[in-house]
Parts: sequence; C-alpha cells; structure tokens
Amino acid sequence: MAVSTYGTNGSTNDNLLWKHPSPKDTQMWDFLQRVNQRYEKSFETYNELYQWSIENVEQVWGEIWEHCGIRASTPFTTVISDSKTMFPRPTWFEGAKMNFAENLLFPTQDVDESAPAIIAATETTRETVSWKELRARVQQCQAGMLAMKLQAGDRVAGYVANHTNALVAMLAATSLGAIWTAVSPDTGVTAVLDRMVQIEPALLFTDNAVMYNGKTHPVLPKVKEIMASLPSLRATVIFETVPTMGSKVDTPDSAHKVFPYRSFTTINSAPPEELQFEQLLPDHPVYILYSSGTTGAPKCIVHGAIGTLIQHKKEHILQCDIRPGDKVFYFTTCTWMMWHWLVSGLAAGATLVLYDGSPFQYLTNGESVKDDLAMPKLIEEIGITHFGTSAKYLSVLEQKNVMPKDQGLALKTLKGIYSTGSPLAPSTFQYVYRAFGPINLGSITGGTDIISLFGAPCPLHPVYTGEIQVLGLGMAVQAWDYTGKDISMTGEPGDLVCVKPFPCQPVKFWGPIGDAKYSSSYFEQFEGVWHHGDFIRFNPETGGLVMLGRSDGILKPSGVRFGSAEIYNILLQHVPDQVEDALCIGRRREQDSDETVVLFLKMKEGVPFSDELVNSIKAVVRKELSARHVPGMVDECPEIPVTTNGKKVEGAVKQILCGMNVKTSASVANAGCLDWYREWANTHA
Repeated sequence: MAVSTYGTNGSTNDNLLWKHPSPKDTQMWDFLQRVNQRYEKSFETYNELYQWSIENVEQVWGEIWEHCGIRASTPFTTVISDSKTMFPRPTWFEGAKMNFAENLLFPTQDVDESAPAIIAATETTRETVSWKELRARVQQCQAGMLAMKLQAGDRVAGYVANHTNALVAMLAATSLGAIWTAVSPDTGVTAVLDRMVQIEPALLFTDNAVMYNGKTHPVLPKVKEIMASLPSLRATVIFETVPTMGSKVDTPDSAHKVFPYRSFTTINSAPPEELQFEQLLPDHPVYILYSSGTTGAPKCIVHGAIGTLIQHKKEHILQCDIRPGDKVFYFTTCTWMMWHWLVSGLAAGATLVLYDGSPFQYLTNGESVKDDLAMPKLIEEIGITHFGTSAKYLSVLEQKNVMPKDQGLALKTLKGIYSTGSPLAPSTFQYVYRAFGPINLGSITGGTDIISLFGAPCPLHPVYTGEIQVLGLGMAVQAWDYTGKDISMTGEPGDLVCVKPFPCQPVKFWGPIGDAKYSSSYFEQFEGVWHHGDFIRFNPETGGLVMLGRSDGILKPSGVRFGSAEIYNILLQHVPDQVEDALCIGRRREQDSDETVVLFLKMKEGVPFSDELVNSIKAVVRKELSARHVPGMVDECPEIPVTTNGKKVEGAVKQILCGMNVKTSASVANAGCLDWYREWANTHA
C-alpha cells in the first residue's frame, strides 16, 4: 500500500528512516515485560502495550508510578478518583504526600552526588555543578525564601534566562510548596505584566542582563517598570548574570525590596541545617504557564506536581530511554514548556545541559564566534546524548546544508534528536539522518496546556518520514471530524482530541473565572472530551501521527479541510533558496461565498518576488497536493508575526483578513508587523 506524507509518495520501506538496533535492551521493553508478567499478557509490540494502556487508565498510571519511581512520604490509596470524567478534572493519586523538588533533587534512580547534575553553557562560559553542589545552592536560596516568609501557594516569578540560578530558584520555590512561573528576559514589559499582574507574585527573580549573538542586552531598566506594577512583591532578587552590568535598580521607593542574589542567600540569620521539603498533595500546583495570548490576555494555566512529574518521568525514562548519567539538552527559554520538560530530567538521574545564547555562536579560543555548527560542536564537546530543539532550527540547518557528520564531528554520544514547536517537514526528517546519522529522531507534539506530550518518541517503533512515531502511553488521542466522529483509522485529517483523563491536565486556570476559561478552552468543541486545537491525521499503515498545524489555522476552500503546514512543507521542499518563511491563511468575509487561501511570502535577502515564482509555487502545490490546495492569492510580506516563543501567529492575521478588529497583543514578539497585514486587508478588500 502506498504511503502519502505531505505529498511524499512511496512504500513504507522507502519512508523508513530508523529502527532501534537493540529494542530489547531499552527501558520501554522492560516496562512491557512488567505489564506482561503482572497482567498475564504476551505483548510484543509497543502498539499492543499502548492499546492496553488507554483501556486500563488506572492500572497503567499505577504501574508507571512504581516502575519509573515516584518519591512520596505517604503512599497513594487510589490512582484516579474517576477514570471516565475529564472535566471537572479528577483527582490523581489520592492519599499520597510528596514534594516535586525533592523528586528532582533526590531521584529514585541511583546517582553519584559528585557527578554533574548541571552543565551550563553560554556563548562565552561553561559551568559544571555536581548533585551535591546543586542541593547546597537550592538550600541557600530556600533559606532566603524562608526569611521572606514564603509559604505554600505563594507565587515566585522569574524574569530569567536558561541558566543554573533560574533552576535553583525554581527548585527552592517548589520545595516550599510555592508556585513557579517564568518569562524570558527578552520579553517586553507589557507582555510580562499581562501575565504577572494576574498571578500577583510574592518574589521576583531577575537577570541583570542577557547576552545573545555576541551582544549584551540590559534587563534592569525593564525591571524598574515591572516592580512598579506589582505591589504584591515582597522582594526582587537580582542575578548578576552579566557581572559587568551590576545589580542596581534605580527605584528609590522600592529599594528596600531589592537584593543582589548573594545578599538574598545570607539574609536568614538562622537558616535550616538541611533542605526542607513540604509534603503536599500530589495535585498541589507547581507551575503557572501561559497561553500565547495572541488576541487577548494570556490565560494562566496551573500545572500540578504529580501530573507534571509522572508524565515527564514516563516520557524521559520510557519514551526517550534516558538513563542516569545521560546528558540531556533542549534549546529553550524558561517561558516555554520545554524548559519544564527539560529540567524534570533530573528526576531520571540525567545531567541537564542548560544553554543560554544564540544557537549559531560557539566558544572558540576564549571568544564567541559565529558558527553554523555551534550546536553540533556543543554536542561533541559536552557529550550530549539527547538533543532537543525546534523544527525551525533544524529547517534552517537544512537550508544552509549544514552536515556535521561530513564536517569532522563524530557525535558518538548522540542517541536522540527531539523536535517540536511546529510540524517537522518530511524533507527535514530526511536531512537529519543525512546530517546526524542513525539516531532516534523524535518529532514530538503536546503543548503548554499539558506541559508534556501527546505524540512521543518510542524505542520500540520505527521512524518514518514526516511522522511522529507514537502516541504516549496512557494518552487516548484520536482524530475527529467536525461532527465528533472518530476518523483516526481512515487516514483523513481531523481535530486532535483526547477521550480519557490523563494526569497532566491542568489542575486549574488561575483567577476568579478560571473554571469557565478551563471549560471553554478544552471542552466546548466536543462536550466532555479534550479538544487540543491541533489538526492531525494518522497513517493507518504505520500508526504514525502527522501534524497539519493548529486547527484555528485550518483552511477550508470549497469545503476541503487542510492544514497550513502542508503548504509550508511544499515551500521548504521546492523553493528553500528563495523563500525564507511564509504564512498561509484562509480568508472568508461575510460577503464571500467561499474561503480564499492567501499565501504570504517573506523572501530571502536579495531574492526578488516575481510572477514566475508565484506560478511555480501554484503549479507544485497543484501537483503535490491538489487543485483545491492552490492559493488564490500569493503576495510578498516584510515580516511574519510570531509569538515570543517563535510560533507563527496565524489566528490574529486570519481575523484581520476576515475583517475583525484585532487588538495588537504584546505576546506577539514583532507586533508592529500586524499593521502591515491590516493595511493589506484594506487594500485587498
């Protein structure tokens, strides 16, 4: 049977990119044998194990707790209070008492306390922190928090980059039962306050400056404005991340609230002799993350301890086969959910590799220099085993034809590359194997809403071109059409839904109308069923999952539904030397009888936009997809709007083109470019 993936046709074997060389030596195989023995099964494949997991919600999560190891001072009495209801959210692991930070600092997997827990890198520095040192640093930070009377349920905010001190502050906060939230320091004041005003933090940790692409960017001038709008703050603590920039904030009225970090760790005159870990209910909140807020105030999504921890341990230990001593990297800011995913690697006994800086700068002979091979060289230098990044980064490497294996890098330690943030194009799948060799390429999908994954890697399943390998254990995901019919086995595109409870559902949304926002965000489209907002299809032959973009970016010309990612992949495959980026939008106004597909192209520098290019794009879309996929309008644009996490803002542009009055949100990193789309919409009425 032919496999069709984004227009790439061929047999299943033609699209096969990787199989694990020894699948029975993996931790997923060990877990499969555990289930076989305990439940008298004879499973041999991941698909069989997965099917059992979604049919036995209580059993699978109980087994994951035991097998992956959760540290709790009191055992649970029941796994889930109601295995059939998703909203209101059921209670997980009732009766247990535990602490999130304790599970990260003292993993149930054996680790040598003198071994590295953290390797932190920037464009100009390297730092190694042992497990013993990390625990001591958390204890010092915790002492300062206790001096500030921090209690369980208080919010602690970070305006911080991805470095050791940020992780220390998070661990100290959650050790006391406080709730951690973070925004990257390159975020503007308005966007920060859109989030933090809602949650009223008690403490604010901030960098004094950040370095990126060889340049220093001061942060403290923005902190002055942020502090002035957060009366809930008891203190602001400043990390001298760039030592030459100091820690002085010119705010006389609040000067008594400001501490350099070194002073903060010594303000407690009687610090505890040992680390304190508040023993709390498993669903006690640990993190607040934020929806992108591209067309309104960001929603404050609250995640609980056990949902976050057990899901991440499952994904790290079983789905990714991460082991104690492995070195795990993700290129991320502290805002993105992937930072939270990364730091949970401590709970698997892994060494975290934290990186702050440009992915195209590398420390050479004591100086930071531009280098397309910067990240592959970091893999080689540190011995990274699992390397995570965005689909965009891998696409850029592909367009630049960066080939680490051909350029003298052995990359012998590398076991897996993980990609998320947007769909990974089929051509990029193939590029990764040409460039990096036979590793497990885990295209993954999940999101801020679940702080984890629906679609995951798997050492027991092949990698096929253009496909996410598997659905994660216990995640009962299906593709539904607009009527609520399951079309997963037909190969047709549909909405991603999850039909059974899972522990990493948010524990709540923050604020007085949080329950209403929670319900409308996930359960309005299909009553009682989690509607995630992604457009997907399954390959019935391989079981693989294909991401087609956000469902709010679904295009429906002449009633044919398809995702914008299908168009983006065609462009990447056929015109990568001419087009730098693109935005594909469906436009339908009140006066229109049908939807028009509008394609905006941001051209590469020095490349002209031409009728010849437009015609060639239309021709290849017609050939590779269908006549109904062909854009009705193709035009050049100066810039593509993106969120602060680098995701394309299709929804706001779609509303602008359809005649809606969209307020420019500070969550759009380059919000000024939306004015261009407003003008375009007016001149193309």
